[in-house]
Amino acid sequence: MTQMYYDTETDVLYLSIGDPRPAVTEEAGDDVLLRLDLKTGAIIGLTMLNFSARFSSLDAPQTLPVQIELHKPA
Repeated sequence: MTQMYYDTETDVLYLSIGDPRPAVTEEAGDDVLLRLDLKTGAIIGLTMLNFSARFSSLDAPQTLPVQIELHKPA
């Protein structure tokens, strides 16, 4: 199950993939943090700081659901 939560007060988007499990957080750059499974290294979550600033220049409203592909930085 994928869960998404947006905190309006702090302007932070949280995305979790699957059941909660031990993870390590890795900075992916540009206010994006990835949560990686300790055993497999798979991406199991994402935290995006300053979320609304990334989309302030878009003219049209955005709709859900959206599709994203997550890749661990090389």
